[in-house]
Parts: sequence; structure tokens; C-alpha cells
Amino acid sequence: MTVLLGDKSRFAAGVGEREHALRRVDLWAARQWLTCDDNMAFAGQFRSDVVDTVAWLRSGACSPLPFDGLSPEATHRRLMHRAGGDDETAEEYRFRSRFRVLSWGPTTDNVTAHLFRDADHLVLTLQFRREEHLVRHPDHAGKVFVAEVQTEEFVGILEDLAAVLDGSHDPGPPLSG
Repeated sequence: MTVLLGDKSRFAAGVGEREHALRRVDLWAARQWLTCDDNMAFAGQFRSDVVDTVAWLRSGACSPLPFDGLSPEATHRRLMHRAGGDDETAEEYRFRSRFRVLSWGPTTDNVTAHLFRDADHLVLTLQFRREEHLVRHPDHAGKVFVAEVQTEEFVGILEDLAAVLDGSHDPGPPLSG
């Protein structure tokens, strides 16, 4: 039985069966299945990471698009230009890290995602990065996907996800199929 939270065209999370300390967690944004390479999460750590993201968002720390005149896709590419390279400075890493999101362990490490606040909604950019994924989905190579979601909707999905992971909340009927 899987519970679906949110809308796959914006942001959604599906929580499924438990296997010891692991739990099936599927994430979608911009109609893309983000956890297609690994959807079995260590539930306790995953929940903790999700709760940290909620606290970060509620603190107002999520910043707007940092470069005037650049689209979300172009901003994502610019943030990734020197990411992890030998020539990336500590200051560049800290700056880029202000926008990183969905860094929730092995389940999400196939995607690089950035989150930007724009008034009462968020803009999420993401790019698949695992070579194995890009071989299976060559149309994803170099593509930046963009989703927009109301801030409170995104926070609500994450809060419900955390509650489902710890078993303290039943958000509604299960997803069939």
C-alpha cells in the first residue's frame, strides 16, 4: 500500500512498504520520478533530513534567484558550472550550498536540486547526474527540469511525509495501483 502526498507535476512523495529500517519513498517533481535509481530509504535518517528542510524553509533561509535576468534553468547551470571542481573555492561552495535541497541521503543522490523562493511560491530546479541513469535515459542528459509549487503546499507535503515515515499521521486513503 502506498500513500501519495502532493502532485507529481509540482512535487509529490509516495511512501510505501517498510522493510526493517528501510521504507520505500518515491519522489516526483516536474513530472519526473526522482528516486528511480534507489527508492529504499533508511526511514529515520530520511525523516530527519526532511524535518531539517522544513525548519530551513520555515526560518526564511530559502533565497530568491541569485542572478538578475537569468531563468531558473540558467541559474541552475551557473550554480553547477564549477561545482565540485578542483577550482571551486570555499566561498563558491558555500554560496551554491545556500540553494541545495533534497540532499536526503543515497535515495536522492542521483539528482542535484536547487530551491529558490519567489514571493509565496518556490521554484525547484533539478538535474539527473548519475552516469547509469543518463545511459538509460539519454534524453535527461544536460536537461534541467523546473517545478513551481506554493511554499505552504511544499512544506505541508514535507510535514506529512515526515509524519507518515514515523507512523504518527495517516494523510488519507492509499494510492491504488
